[in-house]
Amino acid sequence: MKIIDYADRDMAAVGIADMLAGALKSCLLTHDKASLAVPGGTTPGPIFDVLCAADLPWDRLHVLPTDERWVAPDDPRANGRLIRERLLTGRAAAARYVSLQSDTARPEDAVAEIAARIAPDLPISVLLLGMGADMHTASLFPGCAGLDAALAADAPTVVAMRPDAAPEPRISLSARVLDDAMSKHLVIFGADKRAALDRAMTLPPEEAPIRAVMDDMTVHWAE
Repeated sequence: MKIIDYADRDMAAVGIADMLAGALKSCLLTHDKASLAVPGGTTPGPIFDVLCAADLPWDRLHVLPTDERWVAPDDPRANGRLIRERLLTGRAAAARYVSLQSDTARPEDAVAEIAARIAPDLPISVLLLGMGADMHTASLFPGCAGLDAALAADAPTVVAMRPDAAPEPRISLSARVLDDAMSKHLVIFGADKRAALDRAMTLPPEEAPIRAVMDDMTVHWAE
């Protein structure tokens, strides 16, 4: 694990976007296309605002969420909406968006369909993750029913999750798929999340799911 400290969050957004763009360029030197998996939430928005202007062959890039809330695509809480509005704009509008959503009533009923949809984009070329103060990442929450299966070495590609603390069910890439990414990055802001990450490194993945994907991770932190 490598930790990069930034003077402030604005500098972090620029530095992270630059590093992600560099990793994507490197991948495209030897591959026809590359995949970029990114989180939702409030943290990555400023990074997306910078990354969308990067000089990349965006038409060769496929962008997908690390996880998704089981809501309508235009719902303000949908990760896909944030990605489309903040990342897939400007130059980046040429990228292909690979959704984790489906029109089924339950995420459990869409697992096979979504796994088949994203299979051509695996392993993930470049991964950006966030982490909650509870040490969850993507939609892999500690104590959530189904977490053991999502953390297993033979876990399916995607898993349906129903965290008690969330108002809706989720669909998430499994820990196996996240950990298999070729270039892995974690962004955390604030002293509370830095402390949570330090604590996570002393705990098993069942208690701190972020621990399952930390090998060879670059962590980006600002106060």
